[in-house]
Amino acid sequence: MKRIYISGPMSGMPEHNFPAFNAEAARLRALGYDVVNPAELNPEPEKTWHDCLRTDLMELLTCDAIALLAGWQKSAGAHLEIHVAHRVGIDIVEAKDIHQGAALAAAQEPHTPEGRVHQPTVKGRTHEQAAQ
Repeated sequence: MKRIYISGPMSGMPEHNFPAFNAEAARLRALGYDVVNPAELNPEPEKTWHDCLRTDLMELLTCDAIALLAGWQKSAGAHLEIHVAHRVGIDIVEAKDIHQGAALAAAQEPHTPEGRVHQPTVKGRTHEQAAQ
């Protein structure tokens, strides 16, 4: 069974967008996926963004895929999660594209805030070029 991490906007959203995270978690579980839901990992409103992100990233690393909720483009945390997922070979998919019996897409490049594919660089060179 694939383990899927849900990523999307929380900061500045009503109820930290927990209803959207919880609804997507329920939908994915009904499809048979093992789901990591940050809304369940960090239910305490007094936790700092940094503390939540530390917990979230540790759980992300145990997953096979990351599912992006609508609005992820405006989330700094989601961008970091996407970058980490890409660098360690975790599949990156839009949550809305995951259906019953559908295979998850192969790992994709990180996305830009505009939703376009982005190749990370180090001092003007891609990470692959910098590693050579």
